[in-house]
Amino acid sequence: MNVLLGDIAEVRMGYSFRSRLETDAEGDVAVIQMKDIDDANLLHPEGLARIQMLDLKDRHLVQEGDLLFRSRGVTNSAALVGPGIGRAVLAAPMILIRPRTEIVEPAYLQWFINHPATQAALAGQATGTAVKMIGKGVLDGLEVALPPLERQRLIVEIAQLATQEAALLEELRGRRKALIEGILLRQATQA
Repeated sequence: MNVLLGDIAEVRMGYSFRSRLETDAEGDVAVIQMKDIDDANLLHPEGLARIQMLDLKDRHLVQEGDLLFRSRGVTNSAALVGPGIGRAVLAAPMILIRPRTEIVEPAYLQWFINHPATQAALAGQATGTAVKMIGKGVLDGLEVALPPLERQRLIVEIAQLATQEAALLEELRGRRKALIEGILLRQATQA
């Protein structure tokens, strides 16, 4: 069954700071920016800037299971917020996607958004000339293939296993190359 993202998740813009961030090592709130998400779509909370925000409302806080969507730039993918994030806010221009977990598995939604076919569909709707941007309206209207929850979990598990396999194969390739280079060097020096 296909559904619109806006029907299975809350989609909203990140917090819009009125001025440049004034970091404070003793700050009570961490700020998540685009630079805090790597090319593998992993959030690195250990390096987040901290600030003091006295007027922050709970609705602005990021929660475990939220998706953080990079709305600008070359990569328009989503990162999944894991456990232990603490008090953190997502900075604009990123977009927060909060899945309705009774309908959709957050990890499945991340997989679906980051899938090459979905990325191609989003790229076709990007606006802007110098810097491409995906707006909230585009995300709200994104058509999502939504199988039953159990199948969503299986898809995520298989996708994670495929990623692990690729990493292991890459490590094996590197070790094999080092072994062959070592054998060849030994042969060359035994003349």
